[in-house]
Amino acid sequence: MLRKIVKIDEEKCDGCGDCVPNCHEGALQIIDDKARLISDLFCDGLGACIGHCPQGAITIEEREAEPYDETKVMEYIVKGGRNVIIAHLKHLIEHNEMDYYKEAVQYLKDNDIENPLNGESVQPQQFSGCPGSKAMSFENKEVVSDESGKRESHLTQWPIQLHLVSPFAQYYKNSNLLLAADCVGFAYADFHKDFMKEKSIAIACPKLDTNKQVYLDKLTAMINESNIQSITVLIMQVPCCGGLLQLAQLANDSANRKVPINSVVIGVNGEVLEKTLVA
Repeated sequence: MLRKIVKIDEEKCDGCGDCVPNCHEGALQIIDDKARLISDLFCDGLGACIGHCPQGAITIEEREAEPYDETKVMEYIVKGGRNVIIAHLKHLIEHNEMDYYKEAVQYLKDNDIENPLNGESVQPQQFSGCPGSKAMSFENKEVVSDESGKRESHLTQWPIQLHLVSPFAQYYKNSNLLLAADCVGFAYADFHKDFMKEKSIAIACPKLDTNKQVYLDKLTAMINESNIQSITVLIMQVPCCGGLLQLAQLANDSANRKVPINSVVIGVNGEVLEKTLVA
């Protein structure tokens, strides 16, 4: 069947193993100093491992693969003990995979294994963690009714998608670069006013975009050749978004000169959660 599943770039993978504990289903193992997908049956395609790869070696692709099998996953999960079971069940809840959750609970019941979440609400919104793929509604969010007037655009260039831009474009010369995750402009209402003013821009999605080596090369060239003065990395609170900050840091590390890097994290409700000078 055709479904989404993780893909590992072996040339980028250095075998650090950071992805393995974040795949609660046991789909990843370090074999011969590389992360390997051991079975299509175990990969749920939700990408919890992506944000934990410092090399950007893990992406999601859509291809023919064996159907995900929750029962087989549970056979593996229970061997890890109570905490691993909890982590897996919460992972399913956070991604709103309630059919798989019910199947997992039934497996525990059929095999006389205690459900460690008994007595807890299983509503997805109870749990914090990876909300990147979780369905959420903000229908009751208070909205200011009077938004009269026209907002000014601070966009001074085109294109803006990182695959499309030239790192040598004139608008990058000696500029302060805003490197923004695709979703931020929709989540943060004052994106233009608060972050784009007097900055060049590049946007990308660290989870869904392919060929991130191109991104790394372009960012390095912007630092070395276009002499950008700083990078502000604007990301969402979801773990996979952290890959964009990692790309900026890797580019800074490999460049001939160093620039300040500021990280700004935006919540899914549209608020600024964190501002950090990381380099």
